[in-house]
Amino acid sequence: MTLRPFLMNLWNIIRRLSGDDAYERYLAHHAAHHPDPPPLSRTAFFKQWQDEKWKGVKRCC
Repeated sequence: MTLRPFLMNLWNIIRRLSGDDAYERYLAHHAAHHPDPPPLSRTAFFKQWQDEKWKGVKRCC
């Protein structure tokens, strides 16, 4: 039975590295630190996240 917790932990690490859990982490942070305004919808959050990620020149040359 020790394999299941290991696999679940591994899955959580993979989700975190890939950014798949970004919205869940955003909701937890928002609830803890910004209770007054409503959180962004999942669609609005990912649009903002992608816009920030790809904004500007991202190369060395």
